Amino acid sequence: MKSGQRRILIVEDEEAIATGLRFNLQAEGYDAFVLPDGPSTLSYLDEHPGSLDLVLLDLMLPGMSGYEICRSIRETEDILPIMVLSARTLTEDKAHAFDCGADQYMTKPFAIPELMSRVRNLLARNERLIRIGESKARNQAKENYLFGNVEVDFRQFQVIRDGETHQLTTLEMQLLSYFIDHANDVLSRSRILKDVWDTSVEVSTRTIDNFVMRLRKYIEADPTNPQHLISVRGTGYRFVPDVDG
Repeated sequence: MKSGQRRILIVEDEEAIATGLRFNLQAEGYDAFVLPDGPSTLSYLDEHPGSLDLVLLDLMLPGMSGYEICRSIRETEDILPIMVLSARTLTEDKAHAFDCGADQYMTKPFAIPELMSRVRNLLARNERLIRIGESKARNQAKENYLFGNVEVDFRQFQVIRDGETHQLTTLEMQLLSYFIDHANDVLSRSRILKDVWDTSVEVSTRTIDNFVMRLRKYIEADPTNPQHLISVRGTGYRFVPDVDG
């Protein structure tokens, strides 16, 4: 985990918005800087791996969309928090952003105090999740949580099933960890939303369903007939580690 001043990248091509974001973030004590497009962003990440604590990402950028940038970042930076800032308000846009690996979605125009609150919460959540993973790894003989034919590596943010390794994003790992911590409990969507997403107004219960479908692809032999991550009609989900009984 990095210490000291948090470094935040703003990917925004509108100069006025970028300047305002950088000014306010720097006023809060962050090391914030701006890049205007996808190629420069990916080039920076390639040259400075692991150097960022957060990315604020616009979707409508020249040449390369924010969706493409987000997906490309996730190929090399699995646990780097990404917050989308976009004028797009449709549910489909938000769902697509989360599918590409975004951790949060905030619509423009936004209030600076709310943005700063979300930045603080997202950074704190990411640090907390890393600490939880390190703690679980230290306290387990094998560093992995085992169920069925699945291994969960909290330290590496990985799921291994049938010898195939899947790298999880920060939010995917947090959701799976939450299910594991509440094994066999029936969890409502509203409870999951509150405990995992901090009741962000930009996130709907449909987002939870999308993330669950993604987790099923990692842990289930047949995602269309899940044995571990079970839907509870009208309520939410239940994680069942032992399906023999």
